[in-house]
Formats: sequence, structure tokens, C-alpha cells
Amino acid sequence: MTQLWAVLRKDLLIEWRARAHGVALVSFAITLLLLFSFAVGPNANVLRAHASAYLWMGLVLTSSLQLARSFQVETESNALDTLVLAPVSPPALFYGKALSNTLQLFGVGLVSLPAVIALYDVEVKEPAGLLLLTLILGALGLAAPGTLYAGLTARLAARQLMLPLLLFPLVVPCLLAAVKATTLILQGDPMDQIGSWLTLLACFDALYWSLCGVLFGKVIDA
Repeated sequence: MTQLWAVLRKDLLIEWRARAHGVALVSFAITLLLLFSFAVGPNANVLRAHASAYLWMGLVLTSSLQLARSFQVETESNALDTLVLAPVSPPALFYGKALSNTLQLFGVGLVSLPAVIALYDVEVKEPAGLLLLTLILGALGLAAPGTLYAGLTARLAARQLMLPLLLFPLVVPCLLAAVKATTLILQGDPMDQIGSWLTLLACFDALYWSLCGVLFGKVIDA
């Protein structure tokens, strides 16, 4: 646990010192939301109906940029092998980095929410706490496989391309559950389906976080 918190603290400190990158990520996510609205046009009903899909598509596309940075500092300084050989267990390294990515993706999603509400003229019909919970679970579902594949592609010259190619197909179930839950929260849930979708999303998270933690040691040594 001490090793995990050390890795988490290191990664968050690196991101704090490179705050311009965080601002760029948020700007990129909001720009995507603007592009979605321009592509659809002035049809307010369509924008409201698909607001949750635009939110999560923006977050998924932004995640590919954030996750690619997971091992960028170690790779650029030729310290990845040293980090692997250090007395840090692979699970601690994985979970520390995955938690750091989760927090950053959740932050991007949190900042994107007001833009979605303003651009697409939507209202939150269900308790806001459910929306925050969906964001957290969705960020967890993106961060775990994203961190695994970021480690797998860290040494590749084309990692910016390979990471989304590997990641996006894997997170489709998580993305569908997150979009459906968010849609019900924004538009109302007369049949009480939110709990079922959030449970499904949590199950995918548990599967991703357990399997990726086990596989990470083999991936990073490859």
C-alpha cells in the first residue's frame, strides 16, 4: 500500500507541475463538445437527446491523450526499465498509475459537465450525486485498461496511434453502460433503470481492475 501511494503521489505531482497539460486536456474536451454541436446543427431536440453520448465520446477521445502520458516521463528519460527493476511491485505500480489516471479523467469529466448543460440545453432530472457516481465509475472503467495498454505501448514509436486502437474496442461495454446511465439521469428515469446500469458499469470496472492488475506485471516486462 505504501508503494501504491508513492506511485500515485509521484504521478499527481508530475501532473501538477505540468498544469498546462491539464488545461489543454480540458480545452480539447470542450472543443470536441463544440464540434459535436456544430455537426448536428441547431436542432435542440437532437442535441438534448444525445447529450450524454457527446459527453462520453469527448471523454473517451480525451482519455487517449491523457493515458498516453502515463509512462511518457519514464520513457523519455529512459527510466522505465529502472522503474521496473526498482523494489516496487507491478500491482502497486499499476494501481498507483491507474488511480492517478482515474482522478484526472474524472476531473476532465467534471469540468465538461457545465459545458454539456450549456451547449445542449439539458437539465439534470435525477439527483446530481448519481451523475457524479456515473462519472467516477466511467473514469474507473477507462483508466484500468488504458493504463495497461499505455504500459504495453510505452516503448513503441507509434504509441499515440496504437493506444486508442487497442483501448477503444475494449471499453465499448463500459461506454454503453455509462452513456445509458447518464441519459437516464439527464432525461429522467420513470422505470428505475439507473441502478441496473450503474451495477453493470461497476461489474465491468471490477473485471477490468482485477484482470489488468494481474496482467500488468507480464505486460511491463515484455
